[in-house]
Amino acid sequence: MLDETDKKIIEELSNNSRITMKELGERVHLTGPAAAARVAKLEDNGVIEGYSIKVNQAKLGCYTYAFLNIYIEGTNHQPCLSFIQTKEGYILNTYRISGEGCYLLECRFPGNKELNQFLLELNKYANYKLSIMIDKLH
Repeated sequence: MLDETDKKIIEELSNNSRITMKELGERVHLTGPAAAARVAKLEDNGVIEGYSIKVNQAKLGCYTYAFLNIYIEGTNHQPCLSFIQTKEGYILNTYRISGEGCYLLECRFPGNKELNQFLLELNKYANYKLSIMIDKLH
């Protein structure tokens, strides 16, 4: 079970995973070595699974973000899932969902041309409902 200090450590690392252990310790009222020991314990227990960076995708040339609800008829989802795996460069996350649809894809494309081509290919395996991201709020 996590205590308040562990929760504060997770919050601080979520805001800046490159923070020094000394600074992290100061923010959560521990010494640097004590903070490092807490972080190591959180990692060992699988609470912290890894670290990541935020990337400005527009500066990398990826401008179109899309969310796709995928609808697959029948019980054989494997052909569609195999297709999705071949498109890792476009798909940020794939979620198995309940409710409307079978899967939710979070995607990014350099432009509408690439998105359209992806949709034409996807249509061989499943139906979909497309939502285009207008703005990211936070």
